[in-house]
Amino acid sequence: MITPKSMLGSKNKSAVRGAAAVVFVFVAAALAARTGAQETARASRPEAADDKRWQTVAPGRVEPSSGEIRIAAPAMGVIAQVLVKVNDKVTAGEPLIRLVDDEAQARLAAAEAQVAFRLRARNEEAAPVRSTARRTAEAAIADTDKASARRRAEDAVADADKAVAAAQAALDKAMLDRRAGRATGVDREPLSRAQDRLQQQKAELRRIEADPNTPLANFAEGQVNVARAESAAAAAALAKLTIRAPIAGTVLQVNGKPGELASPTNAQPLLVIGDVSALRVRAELDERDFGEIKIGQPVLVRAAAFRGREFAGKVSFIAPLVEQGRINARGRRNVTDVDVVEVLIDLAQADPLAVGMKVDVYFQPDGR
Repeated sequence: MITPKSMLGSKNKSAVRGAAAVVFVFVAAALAARTGAQETARASRPEAADDKRWQTVAPGRVEPSSGEIRIAAPAMGVIAQVLVKVNDKVTAGEPLIRLVDDEAQARLAAAEAQVAFRLRARNEEAAPVRSTARRTAEAAIADTDKASARRRAEDAVADADKAVAAAQAALDKAMLDRRAGRATGVDREPLSRAQDRLQQQKAELRRIEADPNTPLANFAEGQVNVARAESAAAAAALAKLTIRAPIAGTVLQVNGKPGELASPTNAQPLLVIGDVSALRVRAELDERDFGEIKIGQPVLVRAAAFRGREFAGKVSFIAPLVEQGRINARGRRNVTDVDVVEVLIDLAQADPLAVGMKVDVYFQPDGR
C-alpha cells in the first residue's frame, strides 16, 4: 500500500524532471536561434535572399571620413560662450566654446607679476662665474660671457613665448570677427612665424646649456626660472578654458549652453564635429564572415531612405577585434546576439546620404 507521503515524493520528483526538461528545451531553442540569427536577418531582406551576387551582408551607419569627434571639456568650468552652431564650418584650432576664466586670468596676472619682480632682483646681480683657486682673467671673462649668453637666451625664449600667446589671441579675435561678419579673411602667418621663432630660441638655449663650460645659474636666476615655470603653468591652465576644434570640419551637434557646468566626465559631449567632405560607412560584420572579405573588396550600400539607389564603395579597414554589436544594440545582451567585426567602407559618392543614417552593406565577390 502506497502511503500519502510516498505519493507526495513521487509527485515532487516528476515535477523536478518536468522543469529540467523545460529548461533544456529552452536552452536548446536559444542556441538554435543564435546559430540561425544572421541567416534569419538576411532572409528578411528579399533582395539579399534571392540575389546570389552578394558574398555577405552587414548593417552599418554613415559617418564622416574623420569619424564623429566628440569634444569634452578638458577641465571643469561654467560655460561662458558657445561660439559656433550646428552646420558651421570650422578650421583646426578655431575656438568653439569658452569657459569662465576670471580666476585663471587672475592667477596668470599674479604669476607674471612675480616674474617681473624676480627679474629686477636678478638684473641687479652680476652674472655668475665659476669659482676656482686658480683662475685667469681671461677665463673669468669667458665665464661671464657664457653666463650672460645663457641669460639672454632664457630671456629670448620667454619673450618668444609671449609673442606666440599674443599672436594666438590676435588670430582668435580675427576668427570671431570673420564668423560675426566683421572681417572676410584670417591671416595665420603671424602665429606661424611666432611659433617658428620660439622653436629657434629654445634650440639656442639647449645648445648653450649643453656646453659643460657654461656656469650654473645663481640663486636669483633660479628664482626667475621658477617664477617663469609657474607663469607657464598658469597660462596653460587658462588655455584649457578655451575649447578648440582639433581638425577642420563641420559642427554636427552642440549640447552645451552658456551657464551650464561642463566637466570632462559628462556623459554627453559638448560638441560633435566631423569632416563631411567625404563620408564612409562603419559596418558590423558577423564574425563568421570574417574570412570572406579583405581590404579593397568592392561593396554596394543601400539605404531605406533612397530605395532603388545603390552607392558604390570599397573596404578600407577591417578591425582585428571581435566584439559585441552596437548598431542594433537595445538594452541587455541576449543569447541570440551575434558578435561582430567592425569594417570601414569608403564611399565613392556619398550624396545624398546623411551622417548617422542606417544602411545595409552588400559585399561583392572578388571576381565581380
